[in-house]
Amino acid sequence: MSTKTLGEKLRELRESNNLPLRKISAIVDVDVAILSKMERGERPLTKNIIMQLAEIYQYNSEELLILFLCEKILLEIKDEDLGEKALNIANKRVKILKRNQYNGD
Repeated sequence: MSTKTLGEKLRELRESNNLPLRKISAIVDVDVAILSKMERGERPLTKNIIMQLAEIYQYNSEELLILFLCEKILLEIKDEDLGEKALNIANKRVKILKRNQYNGD
C-alpha cells in the first residue's frame, strides 16, 4: 500500500489519465476549486466522490476506500498522545468482530 495521501493518489491518477481538473469537476459535479482542495488534502472527500473517481480513472475502488478510511482515522487520532495505543486496541477488536461475524455469533 502506498504512503501517498488519498488526494495525492487521486491527482496522480487524474494526471496519468491526462484529464484536466475542470473536466473531472464537471463529471463529479464539484466546483474546480473544491476538487483542487480535495486533491491537496485541504478538503475532505466523500465516499460517493471516491467511487465516481475510481470508475472514471478505472482504478481499484478498494484501494481508494482504504486510503479514505485511513485518513478518517488519522484525522481523529493524530493529535492524541494515546492514539497509537487506541488504534492497536481497535485493530484487535475489529479482528474479534470479524471472527464473530464469520462464526455466526
